[in-house]
Amino acid sequence: MIVRTLADVAGTEREVDAGNWYSRRLILARDGISFSLHDTVIRAGTETEMWYRHHVEAVYCIEGEGTLDDLESGLTYELRPGTVYVLDGHERHRVRATTDLRMVCVFDPPVTGREVHDESGAYPLVADGADGADRADQGVEPGVVS
Repeated sequence: MIVRTLADVAGTEREVDAGNWYSRRLILARDGISFSLHDTVIRAGTETEMWYRHHVEAVYCIEGEGTLDDLESGLTYELRPGTVYVLDGHERHRVRATTDLRMVCVFDPPVTGREVHDESGAYPLVADGADGADRADQGVEPGVVS
């Protein structure tokens, strides 16, 4: 059983600040679960383009308002408490935060917590090795989850 609070992760390597957003990573790959769970706040007045070509992400808005732009279809969706979206097709997307947006995010496969968005907005596929070291998965085709 894992029991963890936001206070437990505050100020640790599980708390990441990327400027437009900050995220508290409650569950990570090293916890041995098949997904990761994040409490993320996207700061008011910002827009962030992302693309999870190696991960499926489900996002549930619990506070704030903004919009989600599907950069592939051109559709825009309102984000407000009670809205969920799933990037099950690895869609390139943009989130625009009108107010601070607090989101609960689930990633499959789980992230290690050390990923950084690359120039395309994607997280690389990184796995913890048996020795606890990062191991980038080589040979993964863009747009394909392995």
